[in-house]
This record gives sequence, C-alpha cells and structure tokens, in this order.
Amino acid sequence: MAGEQEIKEFVKQRYGEVARQASEQAATSCCGADAKVEDPISGKIYTPEELGQVPLEAALASAGCGNPVLLAELHPGEVVLDLGSGGGIDVLLSARRVGPTGKAYGLDMTDEMLELARQNQKKAGIENVEFLKGEMEDIPLPDNSVDVIISNCVVNLSPDKDAVLSEAYRVLKPGGRVAISDLVTVGELPEAVRQNLDAWAGCVAGALPQGEYVQKLTAAGFQDAAVEVYRSFTAEGPKEGGNPDPAPGAGYVASAYIRARKPVPSTSGRCCG
Repeated sequence: MAGEQEIKEFVKQRYGEVARQASEQAATSCCGADAKVEDPISGKIYTPEELGQVPLEAALASAGCGNPVLLAELHPGEVVLDLGSGGGIDVLLSARRVGPTGKAYGLDMTDEMLELARQNQKKAGIENVEFLKGEMEDIPLPDNSVDVIISNCVVNLSPDKDAVLSEAYRVLKPGGRVAISDLVTVGELPEAVRQNLDAWAGCVAGALPQGEYVQKLTAAGFQDAAVEVYRSFTAEGPKEGGNPDPAPGAGYVASAYIRARKPVPSTSGRCCG
C-alpha cells in the first residue's frame, strides 16, 4: 500500500496536469462549455446556465462527481469553504449565491490549480472570493469561521479522512453544515484497486463505504450525518440510483451526497433569581 505522502504527491502531479490541460484546451476551443470531455462520473453535473456563469477553463478543470453548490442551499451573506477547489468552478458559483455580503474560499494544495482558479476569478469579475494554498488536513482558517463547507469528489483523495473531517468541524460555526459530493463504495472493492495510485487519483481507491462515512462524521462531532447515493458505477456501466448489495469481491463505486451539521451548544439551564 502506498504511503500517505506518496499518495499526496501523486495526486498533486495528476491534478497539476489536469489544470494545464484545461488551459490548453480552452485556448484552442471554439465550442464553449461543450468542449468538456465528459466521463461517466463527472459528466452532466452542471446546467448550461451554471456553466455560462464561469470561464470555460473552470469547467474544463472540473473533475467532480456532483453539484455541492445546489446541495448546500446557500444563502446571501454566508461564508463558504470549498475543500479541494481545483479550477474554482464551485467557488465561483458559490460566491454568486452568497452575494457581496458573503464570501467563498477555495482551498487547494496544487499550485497549477490555484493559479488557474485565480485567473478564472479575474475573468469572472467576482470579488468576494479568496483561494488559499493548503491541505484539507490542516485548513488555514480560524475556528468557527465558516457557515458551509462544500467539496466535490476530493475528500476521497485524502489518506487521512479523520483529520479532514476534524478540521471541517473546527472551522465551521456552530450550526454550520457540510454539503459534500463524493464517491462511496458499496460492498468490497478488489484489493488491487485499493492499492492502485491511479485509482486513488481518480477518487476510487480511497472511497469510503456509505456507513463508514457516517461513522467518521459522527466521530468528528457532527450530527444528522447522512449519505444519499444517486448514481452507481458497476461493471455493467453507470446507473441512476442505488444497486442491490453486490457479491463478495464484486463491490462498486457510487456517487453520493453527504450531509451533516455541527451542533449548536445548548443554552438551556436553570436560572437563580
């Protein structure tokens, strides 16, 4: 099994190449957002209206598996943090929804992605955005400073998900919420997949079982943790919704929406008067 640092370096190199390819493809494209090469996991995520709100490079650099911006149900004035923000598509869409009184942060560890995201911010002309360099296991923001944490198929890239969820809990304000699109597993994946670095970079080898995701969120302190599978990927191909439990050793991957909330401390108590 690859070590944690080896996995991180491999992922960083892979997504640095994704950023470079997005810039090159946008420079030679005449077809707008339709130029995106769609794969079965990340394809058909955003509406044409949403894609029209961001630069082409942001769409081309997206490698997500869902739309956490819609899941988060953002409100004007909120502060949003996107873990693993890539080319910035979800940050820019979030910034428009929270408006000038709110703010959207993007966190990424890959220099090429951060450079591309900042270029996309300038092209979009959006001011209430800040892209930060760092890792999900050590978020460079103060305690209780964020209303909503989103992420799009990135938590699975971390070899230490407990640290990621603990940090997410720390920076969220009481009552703050998590709205994550991610991959989960149903049944047991073959061990060869778990040990494959390419599968890690594709968010497959690091995918958690549905139940374990809930357990880790609860252990980090969250409440109302839930995982909703909406698309499955088996040997027969993609399928909307869930599938029955697979045979031993024939597990599969599914796109899921993960929700949780940081509890608000109780203010109840007896008063002496």
